Amino acid sequence: MVSLICTLQDHRDDVNWCAFSATLLATCSGDKTLRIYNTKDFSELPFSPLTGHGYGVHCCCFSNCGQFLASCSTDATVMIWSMVSGEIEAVLEHPGCRPVRVCTLSPDSAHLVSGASDGSLALWDFPSRQCCRTGAVPDMSMVACSFSPCSQLFVTGSTYGDLRLWDLNMNQLHAEKNAHDLGVSCCTFSPDIHSGGQVVQFRLASCGQDSLLKIWAINKHNGGVYKMQLLNSLTGQSAPVLSCAYSADGQLLVSGSVDKTVTVYDAANATLLYTLSQHDRYVTACSFSPTSPIIATGSMDKTVNIWRVEDGCNGQEGKLLNETTVVSKHGRVSSGPSKLMVSDWSEEDVSLWLGEEGLEGLVETFKSNNIDGTELLSLTKETLVSELHIESVGLRGKLMRKIEELKNASVCTGVPDEFLCPITRELMKDPVIAADGYSYEREAIESWIDIKNRSSPMTNLPLLTTLLTPNHTLKMAIGRWKMTH
Repeated sequence: MVSLICTLQDHRDDVNWCAFSATLLATCSGDKTLRIYNTKDFSELPFSPLTGHGYGVHCCCFSNCGQFLASCSTDATVMIWSMVSGEIEAVLEHPGCRPVRVCTLSPDSAHLVSGASDGSLALWDFPSRQCCRTGAVPDMSMVACSFSPCSQLFVTGSTYGDLRLWDLNMNQLHAEKNAHDLGVSCCTFSPDIHSGGQVVQFRLASCGQDSLLKIWAINKHNGGVYKMQLLNSLTGQSAPVLSCAYSADGQLLVSGSVDKTVTVYDAANATLLYTLSQHDRYVTACSFSPTSPIIATGSMDKTVNIWRVEDGCNGQEGKLLNETTVVSKHGRVSSGPSKLMVSDWSEEDVSLWLGEEGLEGLVETFKSNNIDGTELLSLTKETLVSELHIESVGLRGKLMRKIEELKNASVCTGVPDEFLCPITRELMKDPVIAADGYSYEREAIESWIDIKNRSSPMTNLPLLTTLLTPNHTLKMAIGRWKMTH
């Protein structure tokens, strides 16, 4: 299930891009501004909006720690903003002073690439804010760019319709001509890396004016030869596809189109899960949160919709969602607590649960004390009296019985093997995907990497990167299983 939980209506022109950090959402617009929201409740930060660009802002991206935000504009600059103060940290002038259409940071935040309307590219050393190298593909406009999860490669897409693979020395490793008829509009790497035998494989999604969303395999062979292979062409939208994004675990793929729809796919199986019809005009931007099952979509209707993916890839194929409960600014769906593990419940989920259990009188007390799922499970009769000041013996007793029922629902027996960490053989709480493609408990794989010198626990081969990607789909599946057992 996918539900609309919030609609942001602050921009005064087309929304061109959306980007998440662990705690923030950034949006940018033709109105020359960027707006920054707290992802906890999608309230706008005090220093928002960010103003400084002289023309419309086309693209924005966060550094890996979320401390900085980069944005680019028709004014031929990339601006670096502090997410502590909202101040401009640096202004990078693109070589040739041409309108900058796209900018992207590498996953390790060591490099930034900017692409302009004349086909020029600039590779920046992000820590020093210095331009390292430049390149160009003449007679076209650079409109798409994405770094590989290893941070050593990047792909660009142009209005000419080609996709080009580059290394950090600005060497062109491969060119896929006519990848999209009439032009590429967006491209994005999947966060996972596949390896087998003598081949390392990355997955790339791209979309374009041909109304297609395509999934590619980029294979690195011995000798550093790269080949690109088309795996799937997805036809879920009836007009040019303007934006696409992978989920943090690489299992979901979202796209936005001129037909005003947002589509959500099972990326591994290339199957359509949901079509979301809420925007009134072209959907120009989409992004997944790296820390929660949330999607942001931006449109030429000047709004940003925030969606919650409740059940990963287990939805009904092609289900159309065009009736939603919430359409107002900062509104929220009130349909009971989410189906995640109780320990993952937000304060809002706890409040909804209290209402369902006939304990509405405690909602304000719990809100004022910031009780979320983890805090709820740790409550005792003593803390109810000493910290929450609940004097009624009967009320305390009823509340503790309900909490015990939640705990008992989490007792695990007959755990499916895929829910167990391959290292500890225990039920995973924070599953992550390693470079070998397997999922592990975060703490266990981090300790393994420190001790075992970056070898895979499953294959014993070297891990190409120590990058760990949260597996939200698996985490939600474990949560659903616990709630029903």
